[in-house]
Amino acid sequence: MKELLEAGVHFGHQTRRWNPKMKEYIFGERNGIHIIDLQKTLKMFREASRFVGELTAQGRNVLFVGTKRQAQEAVAEEAKRCGAFFVNHRWLGGTLTNWATLQKSIKRLKLLKAMNEDGRIKELSKKEQARLDREMKHLFQNLEGIENMVQLPDAMFVIDSNAEEIAVKEARRMGVPVVSVVDTNCDPDVVDWIIPGNDDALRAIRLFTTKIADSVLEGHNAYQQSQVAEQKSAEDQALVDGVEYVDTSAYEQYEKQEGDFVEIPAEVPAETAEATVPPDEEGK
Repeated sequence: MKELLEAGVHFGHQTRRWNPKMKEYIFGERNGIHIIDLQKTLKMFREASRFVGELTAQGRNVLFVGTKRQAQEAVAEEAKRCGAFFVNHRWLGGTLTNWATLQKSIKRLKLLKAMNEDGRIKELSKKEQARLDREMKHLFQNLEGIENMVQLPDAMFVIDSNAEEIAVKEARRMGVPVVSVVDTNCDPDVVDWIIPGNDDALRAIRLFTTKIADSVLEGHNAYQQSQVAEQKSAEDQALVDGVEYVDTSAYEQYEKQEGDFVEIPAEVPAETAEATVPPDEEGK
């Protein structure tokens, strides 16, 4: 609670700019500014963080989205820290709904980067080099955070659902759960996991983004530990199965050999019995 207060999470927008659907999350108003109920913020923030942690503990991925100026730095830094994907510049229309087409742009970016690294780009004219360099920078700026994303994210964390309206609509259309910081001027109905709070203050944005990134890290660590435990369990079981198989096989073979060795016919012919008498015993 102290962190929320110090970050100014409780300050909403001017009362004349509010969304009536946010009424239940508003504590009151002061000097024409709505004050957000931090008791509800804390409760819902914990629930959203728990959801993210449980999701990533299953090996799933989260996409961080924050393209407004105040959010760009925090979104990129925290997403990189926890190994999540991110979009912190312009949201390209169709990023989720037209993923197959966007993949072509990502492949183009990777090709240009490879050409730049292996020197192929230097074989072109200076004019062509300059053109490809501009294209690569443009693609990198918009696709840097999703360059290695091979499928749709399993959830999306958003700073300001109003500013990221297109991204939220695409996520809802594709069935991707949305976790979002929702200020007093936002529509909470378009968000699955609501975090009532200030989505403009730098400290508030950093706080929310850092805590969600922490949840992602905890989930990833739990997933890795479960994978190690499963692998060890599988190896132990394979070892046990192998030992049991060898032991059973050896025992059966031994039993068979012993049976063949001690097997004696029920009746032994007299001549055979006589032949088995040692020579030095015949005269006795």
